[in-house]
Amino acid sequence: MNVIFFDDNEVRKNLLPLTYTRPIARLRLGITTLEQKWQQLLGDKANTYSYLTATYLTKLFPAVVRRDNLLIAANVVATPALVTEVTSLSPGEALMQGETLLAFRGTAHSFDKRHFKRTRYSAANPVAINYLYELFEHNGAAIEADFGRLTAGRESCPVPATCTVIGDPKRLFLEAGAVVDGATLNTREGAIYIGKDVEVMEGACVRGPFSALDGSKVRIGSKVYGATSLGPQCKIGGEVENTIIIGYSNKAHEGFLGDAVIGEWCNLGGGTTTSNLKNDYGEIKLWNYNAQRFLRTGRQFCGPIMGDHCKTGINSMLNTATVLGVAVNIHGAGFPRNFVPSFMEGNSSAGFKNVDFEVFLATARRVMARRGIELTDDLRDVYSAIYNISDRYK
Repeated sequence: MNVIFFDDNEVRKNLLPLTYTRPIARLRLGITTLEQKWQQLLGDKANTYSYLTATYLTKLFPAVVRRDNLLIAANVVATPALVTEVTSLSPGEALMQGETLLAFRGTAHSFDKRHFKRTRYSAANPVAINYLYELFEHNGAAIEADFGRLTAGRESCPVPATCTVIGDPKRLFLEAGAVVDGATLNTREGAIYIGKDVEVMEGACVRGPFSALDGSKVRIGSKVYGATSLGPQCKIGGEVENTIIIGYSNKAHEGFLGDAVIGEWCNLGGGTTTSNLKNDYGEIKLWNYNAQRFLRTGRQFCGPIMGDHCKTGINSMLNTATVLGVAVNIHGAGFPRNFVPSFMEGNSSAGFKNVDFEVFLATARRVMARRGIELTDDLRDVYSAIYNISDRYK
């Protein structure tokens, strides 16, 4: 099968700023990305994966189109039952959930024109990620499902005797190269997955559901609650709860971070603390790029949402449900407003100004080089496109 993950444009806008720099399928939920869940469940039934996404992202994330394609809604969470329904589609057949298209098998032309020979309706009742806060809301269940798939039939590396394990030790899995010494690991409320070359330092207390991928570090004395997911090459310290860090980002020092989603290449300075609950315990409103205003969420808890390359200075404070676009730099005293557009820097007292694009690129190159990753010309073009379109949101 030739699988193509398609971004519904309205959903993609609802998931900004995270989808400024990646297709929806590359969002992390649980241990893996949305795309990787499909790959794991499809196995050898598919050999090609690509994306239909925003035009400016196509150099980095091109579409591979053939005569017979399996197009899957990128925001839908794969399950065994849903995969069975999707892989049983015949040419020209669509799978729907109400009015929402979940998948279609056929030509790109038929997909574009919505020319479906037959329509089936899903009985799998899949979860779909349509809004930012749904990522951390579904993260615990996603960690559990991913844990089951990733560890099935495998044996964990030994847990050092210096650690304290509370709960079922079978719910704790260490990959090769993981270093865990003197930590307290509690699996009573969820599984704990420690990836390759991850280090959990002495004095850290970790409650599941929790996952950390290749090369990440949980620093000395950290207090980590479920459901928290770390992508590759992240560092966390202080107090973290119900948070997804997509990858290559640091919150290495004291301060609270909860009910949050953090993009790649972000850094939260020492003492940065964020709120996830209003003082009046009221309903949270969250900035929505699609609506261009704050929308009611029906939720009581929501921390920060940060696009890629965001930075906060030492002792920064972020109010409940603060949304930062791409390449936002917060520093100085006081709370910034609850929405800061992309490529802005400053604080609440002195105000904000535009970040010079070349200055941003120079910083980004230095940040990425520390992880051995190059800022390519194609990635530069993506950042340039975001820089040029983000004015409409200022």
